[in-house]
Amino acid sequence: MRHQFHALCVALGLALVGAPAFAAPPADLPAAIYTDPAPDAAHPARMVALHIPSGGVKINGVAYLAAGAGDHPTVVLCHGLPGNEKNLDLAQAIRRAGWNVVTFNYRGSWGSPGEFRFGQNLEDADAVLAYVEDPANAKTLGVNTKKIVIIGHSMGGWVTVVTGARHPELAGVATYSAADMSRLGGAPMAIRVKTMADNMESLAGVTAESMAADAAVSAPPHTFAKAAEGLVNIPYLGLTSDDGLAGDTNGLVAAIRAKGGAKVDTAHVATDHGWNDHRIELEAIMINWLDKLG
Repeated sequence: MRHQFHALCVALGLALVGAPAFAAPPADLPAAIYTDPAPDAAHPARMVALHIPSGGVKINGVAYLAAGAGDHPTVVLCHGLPGNEKNLDLAQAIRRAGWNVVTFNYRGSWGSPGEFRFGQNLEDADAVLAYVEDPANAKTLGVNTKKIVIIGHSMGGWVTVVTGARHPELAGVATYSAADMSRLGGAPMAIRVKTMADNMESLAGVTAESMAADAAVSAPPHTFAKAAEGLVNIPYLGLTSDDGLAGDTNGLVAAIRAKGGAKVDTAHVATDHGWNDHRIELEAIMINWLDKLG
């Protein structure tokens, strides 16, 4: 067995003695990226399935609850369209940093009851915030209701911006590769149909054409520009990538600052829309920003 272990280490390029097998992590890389929390038998990290009332049904959610006694700051994480990228690696990293993370699926997506509609996505996000802020639920889940942050990716960034602007009680709002769906709603029908045809897996009660029509009605009233006023006094983190959507976030940032907002942080990373080759950097930026919220 010892010989086999030695051979395995050699094959993997690991040093058995002398210099460390791995280089030290950068100073700004949060330990939560690469270190599990200390075991807490009385208050372990755990996962809880949620059924959250919204629009007359109960949508599916999952709470990733942090280890340790007492209430924890909590992130509500909004996925994009259709939600193939659930960003659960980000959820796990944020949990290791001591935060709860609540993820959910909009009505009509990924098994949540109902039919998918863009306007309902905003209602669902409101419902999730109401759920985690409810005193009984907060007690059960260990949520610090004074420190709730909403984060969203892609279309979930639109949900996050519009929803966050209506909730001044939030401790922070963050987006990465956000898509202002109001712009797509105003695009020519052919472009909308093509976009929806490529992004409708696991969505119930839709066709590409029905989604395109829905976007033209539901999305345009909810612009990033209109949301800026509600984000002036809330810490906002806007991350962009090389996906052609950076202008949406940059415009929002400019609008917030033009209205006097000074709690804005930004960063641009040379990666794709899904941050496929920069997941650790995404986690690090998010956790470092969350730590700044105090």
